[in-house]
Amino acid sequence: MTFERVLVVGAGQMGGGIAQVVAASGRAVFLHDEVPGAVERALAAMERSLAKLAEKGGVEPSEVLARVRPVEAIVDADLMIEAVVEDADVKRAIFREADTTLGAKAILASNTSSIPITSLAAATSRPERVIGMHFFNPVPVLKLVEVIRAVQTSDETAAAIVSLAEDLGKVPAEARDFPGFVSNRILMPFVNEAAYALMEGVAEPEAIDTIARLGFAHPMGPLALADLIGLDTCVSIMEVLHEGLGDPKYAPCPLLRQYVAAGRLGRKTGRGFYVYE
Repeated sequence: MTFERVLVVGAGQMGGGIAQVVAASGRAVFLHDEVPGAVERALAAMERSLAKLAEKGGVEPSEVLARVRPVEAIVDADLMIEAVVEDADVKRAIFREADTTLGAKAILASNTSSIPITSLAAATSRPERVIGMHFFNPVPVLKLVEVIRAVQTSDETAAAIVSLAEDLGKVPAEARDFPGFVSNRILMPFVNEAAYALMEGVAEPEAIDTIARLGFAHPMGPLALADLIGLDTCVSIMEVLHEGLGDPKYAPCPLLRQYVAAGRLGRKTGRGFYVYE
């Protein structure tokens, strides 16, 4: 499958980045988000991102943006990539609607960080054509795409999505449908333990992140990374891991819950573990 028309549902940081990468590959993109102004903000962010890439020899921004068409509802396409909030009920509702709107041969993919793909597949009449396609932030820069097969996903669907990821300039890595898949099953306990180290007064945020960066050769410390991901998203992923695996080590640190309750969600709100302009 060539996926000439791709519907991206969700125009936040991840959805906007996915739309940009898909459009840069020469495909037509339909971008939908029910939140007022979300698509407009995503287009503005794309323009800034593309301008930076153009300075390094990337594609002309206007060419890419011309391929992105805002739509007010879910429309027919060859592929849907869902990238909304980490809420299973919201995602299942989108998959049910997409199942009735997109053609029978279309594939339905989710960019979820943790919600079981099998449960999303079960909400449709085409479970064999449902799959996880987990991009990483910032999408235009990071190469990895975690490809997650539901219990029902066919070999044909998995092969088509792996091929698409490669055509987008990404490196696909396949994982089975277990809570958190591979990436967040490893990453979230790291973030959580860093939050505990801060809460217990072991070190200040800058010291914790410096030790991780210079000691482990990580490009970003765990607290700064949590701010980039969004502390609310981190807590949501940890709750899925905790419920799905039943291990108390995945329960979110109380400090994380406190920051989320205070609206300190990270970069998107201007304050998390750090303060942002």
